[in-house]
Amino acid sequence: MGLVNAVEAIVSNLYEEFQKSYDIKCGCQHCKEDILALVLNRIPPKYTSSEKGQLYIKTLYLNPQLQSDVMRELMRAALIVEHNQNHVAIEGV
Repeated sequence: MGLVNAVEAIVSNLYEEFQKSYDIKCGCQHCKEDILALVLNRIPPKYTSSEKGQLYIKTLYLNPQLQSDVMRELMRAALIVEHNQNHVAIEGV
């Protein structure tokens, strides 16, 4: 399996929920990755080397407070990316 930051999958899943309720100005892959990178740099990583460890970390994030913390960081990151898009918009696309 190798070493993984289990929080990445959690943040990605919560991003999917977040975008349903927040009007993201640009939904391109580049902006999504910028948002996720900002969030992952602010949330403490949780590394594991087993599936059992991944499941344990996922159960930690069933805590509403931890989910709320991630959602708050998603909002913060979305606003930053919205005001500082790191790509050139293509007209007519």
